[in-house]
Amino acid sequence: MSISRNELLQACDTFLSTQAIADYCPNGLQVEGSEHIQCIVSGVSASQALIERAIELKADALLVHHGYFWKGEDQRIIGMKQRRIKALLAHDINLIGYHLPLDIHPEVGNNVQLAQRLGINITGGLDPNNPYSIGLLGELTQSVTATELAERINLALQRPPLTIDVQRPIKTVAWCTGGAQDYIAKAAALNADAYITGEVSERTVLFARENNINFFAAGHHATERYGVQALGEWLAKRFNLTHHFIDCDNPA
Repeated sequence: MSISRNELLQACDTFLSTQAIADYCPNGLQVEGSEHIQCIVSGVSASQALIERAIELKADALLVHHGYFWKGEDQRIIGMKQRRIKALLAHDINLIGYHLPLDIHPEVGNNVQLAQRLGINITGGLDPNNPYSIGLLGELTQSVTATELAERINLALQRPPLTIDVQRPIKTVAWCTGGAQDYIAKAAALNADAYITGEVSERTVLFARENNINFFAAGHHATERYGVQALGEWLAKRFNLTHHFIDCDNPA
């Protein structure tokens, strides 16, 4: 079975509330391909490797979390960007990207999906009065040490996290997938015992130590594998489409 590109995009935009969420890249269709979609390939980032796999699988659409045309980037279609877009156009593949709407969503969002894998019960947002809070706050069923939580993260994501252990028992956890290391300040303001994200900066380590909050950098790619996969599965089930999630490994 196939679906029109416009019907699929409308379903995604409604499901993810894209019009209500400000972002720094275009959400939805980024490169136009076939008018009809039957096979979707999903992945974290629209790399050349992922495009090549989509071509091999004869995909009509490539669904990603990290697409193209970011605010402030070089607008010219040259070099790496030219090669990627040329391959998509040559094979009539739609590139569809959802960034912050896919982080935030309460069902298929990256943050909710990560919580499910780590056994965190969601209690609210890092921005308590914002219904579209990007980061979340939650609790574990019982207190654990930083070492125990690091082991749980490693088991769930197959990637050992960089861990800053301040020897504080962990019950309340704040988190935001991807490159959200500076949200640790929001976590500390809410008196969270630990903060989990994808990336780390030099200043993050100092903040964790000096504000007595455990910190875990579990990988940008590793923490954001699950939202786009869940969205692809939602589309496949809803419209009876073929869906393949491809994990192009990235250690960052």
